Amino acid sequence: MQYNLANLEKKYNLELDRIISTIKNRKAKNVLLQFPDGLKPYAVPICEFLEEKTSADIKIFLGTCFGACDIPQTEADLLVQFGHAKW
Repeated sequence: MQYNLANLEKKYNLELDRIISTIKNRKAKNVLLQFPDGLKPYAVPICEFLEEKTSADIKIFLGTCFGACDIPQTEADLLVQFGHAKW
């Protein structure tokens, strides 16, 4: 199943422009994306979009995520956590 990012952004505030700016400003080369289970179906199109807009190597964390305090051990330059709710 393929997801249209424009439709996703209507449903969720993904802040993709902000993520792109952060990747570029920090000159991040390795970026890890972490999603809660409800957003994991959208992970691949988001990853592909961000790779297309930046020069970063972007990976998707496939482990479980129980909230913002559940931070994976990583050597990435930048970790981006997506969530369902504002905080």
